[in-house]
Amino acid sequence: MIISFPKVTVVTKIVFATIYLYTTLNDLNMNTHYQVVVVGGGTGGIMTAAQLKRKDRNMTIAIIEPNTEHYYQPAWTLVGAGTFNFEDTKRDEKKLIPHGVDWIKDRVTTFDPEKNIVHTKNSGDLHYDYLVLSTGIKMDIDGLPGLGEALNTDIVCSNYIDPEKTYRVLQNFKGGNAIFTQPAGAIRCGGAPQKIMYLGEEYFQKSGVRNKTNLVFATPGTVIFGTKEFADELNRIIEKKHINFKPFYKPVKINAAKQEITFQYIKPDIKRSYADLDSTLGERLDGENLVTVHYDMLHIAPPQTAPDVISQSPFATPDGPNKGYMQVDIHTLQHLKYVNVFGLGDNAGLPTAKTGAAIRKQAPVVVGNIMQMMKQQPFGEHQYQGYSSCPIVTGYGKMLLCEFKYDNVRDSDKLLTKFVNTAKEQWSMWILKKYGLPWLYWNMMMKGRM
Repeated sequence: MIISFPKVTVVTKIVFATIYLYTTLNDLNMNTHYQVVVVGGGTGGIMTAAQLKRKDRNMTIAIIEPNTEHYYQPAWTLVGAGTFNFEDTKRDEKKLIPHGVDWIKDRVTTFDPEKNIVHTKNSGDLHYDYLVLSTGIKMDIDGLPGLGEALNTDIVCSNYIDPEKTYRVLQNFKGGNAIFTQPAGAIRCGGAPQKIMYLGEEYFQKSGVRNKTNLVFATPGTVIFGTKEFADELNRIIEKKHINFKPFYKPVKINAAKQEITFQYIKPDIKRSYADLDSTLGERLDGENLVTVHYDMLHIAPPQTAPDVISQSPFATPDGPNKGYMQVDIHTLQHLKYVNVFGLGDNAGLPTAKTGAAIRKQAPVVVGNIMQMMKQQPFGEHQYQGYSSCPIVTGYGKMLLCEFKYDNVRDSDKLLTKFVNTAKEQWSMWILKKYGLPWLYWNMMMKGRM
């Protein structure tokens, strides 16, 4: 018996090709217009998208993010001190993308806010009604001459780059000058450089090398912390631990071959002289107000800048202390020119610390304001007041919870402070840092529940 098949006509081919093309493009998330496009799949981007979806499950949202792994970086301080597993700070990005949100696994190249278009490297143009930028911050290794070469040695480390190496450096340290630094300008979690310094000091006690160690914290800043209530406690701890606190010390270059770092002394109207040098550390003058010191171990917080995609965009602040960062209203987080564009997180030019805790307060403001604009209603009274938080770990099992807002005004949680003095180092705050905050991050913040 001969079986005959129906003839495949041109029309049939077109129908099947159309079905295949539609299915393929749908699988690849090739929609070209969204109500909200979020650039950045880190803390700010995921939180914003998740909260928007909770407000309106039918809202069309895309997150543009090239990376496939997502890190809980606040725990990297603990990783660097050997008290937290690095792998536990990592999750697959795809598992964090909110249900119903399209993940565009790509990079943004440029923006065209006049036409409401985001240009991507591989996925073409995406059109939006509202744009949210939360791209994070850039580690500017080249911003400190010699840093790249120094990081390739076994005695220079950075929790911002490789916290597991930091722990190896602490383990191998045998004494001498242990220097912990902070760069000029805004950085992610401004308290992080001193957190690992306090933990390093206690680790050296446990390893038996503290009595032959000169421990230095060098910062361009004028004080150990901007909010007085917390600074008072940190100054007490520094004195108790016999830490050499060096304010007005701006790192300007590193000589990895000689194990030397040079600082510019930037205190206004003051010139450093030979009489001012610290002989215990072996400081020397290398020009006007340039102080060079030998290190046997060096922890660096690299200089940090706005990502190129922000600093070279129409959204960037043109000058001033926030040059390159996104120019937004400090309360509404709305761009000052393009009213359907919002910014939050590290890429936003805000006069407060760049922390995950700050994003936790910023995301609901961005979400609320977008929802109001969609309803063609004015913004509500609840806007961002600059809240940020820096859990300053001061040793194994000790921590201050430093909460503040614009102008360095203390802004501690009223309920929590009824039970705990968060301006003093506490074991309970350590438990919050090591166990409570990571759980809240993965299970509440990333799901848009807070």
